[in-house]
Amino acid sequence: MGRVSYLAIIIFGLLGFVASTQAQLQLGFYSKSCPRAEKIIQNFVNEHIHNAPSLAAALIRMHFHDCFVRGCDASVLVNSTANNQAEKVAPPNLTIRGFDFIDRVKSLLEAECPGIVSCADTIALVARDSIVATGGPFWRVPTGRRDGTISRFSEALANIPSPFSNFTTLQTLFANQGLDLKDLVLLSGAHTIGVSHCSSFTNRLYNFTGKGDQDPALDSEYAANLKTRKCTKPNDNVTIVEMDPGSFRTFDLSYYTLLLKRRGLFQSDAALTTNPTTKSYVTQLLQGPLKNFYAEFALSMEKMGRISVKTGAAGQIRKHCAVVNS
Repeated sequence: MGRVSYLAIIIFGLLGFVASTQAQLQLGFYSKSCPRAEKIIQNFVNEHIHNAPSLAAALIRMHFHDCFVRGCDASVLVNSTANNQAEKVAPPNLTIRGFDFIDRVKSLLEAECPGIVSCADTIALVARDSIVATGGPFWRVPTGRRDGTISRFSEALANIPSPFSNFTTLQTLFANQGLDLKDLVLLSGAHTIGVSHCSSFTNRLYNFTGKGDQDPALDSEYAANLKTRKCTKPNDNVTIVEMDPGSFRTFDLSYYTLLLKRRGLFQSDAALTTNPTTKSYVTQLLQGPLKNFYAEFALSMEKMGRISVKTGAAGQIRKHCAVVNS
C-alpha cells in the first residue's frame, strides 16, 4: 500500500470518528421514517393539555430533570427494578407529574411507527408543544435523540439543581451541563408558570439556619402571607403554592419582577439576585419586551435539549418508556 493511500485511510478514519462523536440532531428527523410523528404528538397535546393546563409546567420540568442526568435520554422515565433504584424515585423527581401523559403519547407513536420514535424525543416535543398550547413561547426541537439504558437514583440526586441551591451550586451544576449564567437565568424563567409544594421552601419561613429563623433575603410581607395563608405549619407536605402568584398560568416576565422584589419562592430563585451577572440579566429582560424573553428562552431550551444526546447507534428506542428493552 502506497504512503498516500495509507494516509488517506487514516484521514478518512479520523473524519469518520469526528463525525460519529459530533452526531447532530436535525429538524424533521422522522420525516421519512415516521412522517406523522410530530403531528401525532402535537394533536394529542392540543387535545388534552387544556384539561390540565398546569401539566405544561410539569412536563417542561420533566424535560429539564431528564437532560441534567446523562443528557436528554429519557432516563427519568425508567422504573426501578429489584437491582436498581432509578432516577424517578430520587427526591428531586418525586413530585414530577406527567408520566402517564408521555406513556399515552408513546403508545400512539408505537401504533403508527413501531420502534422508531424515541422516548427522549417524545419528552422534548411534548414539553415544547404543551408550553405553546398554553400560550407560552415556541422553540425549535431538532430530533434524533435515542434512549438511554441506565437510570440511577444517585445521579439524579447529584446533578439536578434543588430549590435549596445557592448561587455557587447552581453555577456549578449548570456549567457541568455546558450551560452558562445566561442560560441559568432564562431557564429559571420557566418558574413563571406552575406550582410548588410547601416542603420546597418552608425552611425559608420557619428554620432557615436551623435556629427557627426566617430567610432575611425573603420579603417579610410575602413571608408573612405564606405563613398565614398557605404553609401554616413547617412540616406541610401537601399544600401547593403558585410560584408566580397571580400569573402562574401565564408565561410572562412577572417571575423576574418578583425576584427583584425579593419574592422569589425558592432559595434557588433568590440566588439569581446575589450575583451581579445574573442580576444584570434579570434587569435586562425586564427592560425589554416580552418577545425578547421568548426569543432568548427559546435559544436556551434548544441548547438544553442537546445536552449529551445519544444519536446514531448509541442507546436504543424503548418500546415502553418505563422499561429498558431486553
